[in-house]
Amino acid sequence: MLEAKTVDTMGTRELHERLPPQLRQAVDDFGHHLARVDNRSAQTVRAYLGDVVSLLDFAADAGITDLAEIDIVLLRGWLAARMRQGAARTSQARRAAAARAFTAWAMRTGRTVSDPGAQLSSPKAHRTLPTVLRADQAAGLIEGHHPQEEIEGKRDRAVLELLYATGVRVSELCGLDRADLDESRRVVRVFGKGAKERAVPYGLPAQRALDDWLRHGRPQLANGSSGDALFLGVKGGRLQQTVVRRVVEAAARAAGLPHTSPHDLRHSAATHLLDGGADLRAVQDLLGHASLSSTQIYTHVSTERLRAAFKQAHPRA
Repeated sequence: MLEAKTVDTMGTRELHERLPPQLRQAVDDFGHHLARVDNRSAQTVRAYLGDVVSLLDFAADAGITDLAEIDIVLLRGWLAARMRQGAARTSQARRAAAARAFTAWAMRTGRTVSDPGAQLSSPKAHRTLPTVLRADQAAGLIEGHHPQEEIEGKRDRAVLELLYATGVRVSELCGLDRADLDESRRVVRVFGKGAKERAVPYGLPAQRALDDWLRHGRPQLANGSSGDALFLGVKGGRLQQTVVRRVVEAAARAAGLPHTSPHDLRHSAATHLLDGGADLRAVQDLLGHASLSSTQIYTHVSTERLRAAFKQAHPRA
């Protein structure tokens, strides 16, 4: 049976360059479609193209030079080969999704007359429950963080408050401009995956921290490279995601908590909203999830927390 070349031993660029011309052009056109038409994130485009290049390299090794020759047997063979090489189920699920997107696009654009990927099922990824802080732990993380540098302290407090208040992704937070804040209504405009816009409310503690940062912190760091960025680094440019991750990790250490990431604060915000009685679809809208199934994981978290409380407290548990 044919084996796929691993991208570990040969980079995607090299695999791309050695593809037959028709297949190589198809990858390039598909990448353009993902980025410009579907508006997929750069990370998704990169991952999908890597998977499609791997698929087409596998096809080329089987003597295929025309997209029309790709069938369900070849698709399954490619996935099976990747599985034998130790691919994780989550990676396999993404590869199957990339293959389905590619073959569907090929048929829509007249490159093939059929869509073999439509018959391809996705391996179900084992879904672990996300890390969630208790409400008192989240409060301790935010309130107990006191950096030595006062200006950075004001920024970090505002960052932590806004992350937990809104549940925004770290990339979304770093992309915020001052104009995205509606301070009168305490709402922030967020541009999520696929440049989709949503409005997310935040509370009074976050508003106070933002006021302090904007009046007494940001003006001290702002320079010609700042633009309208809401949060700034020490050199005045837009705050980087790596810095936000370090801020959250340091705050967790100071509060005596295990390693915590910005995404853990997002998980915590969503779970606490549901614990407090928020509607699942409202939480979906706040988080910017395209599918309700992505939000439903937090109902499992709430159920597990309830089960743990029952076992600990109920006399008949």
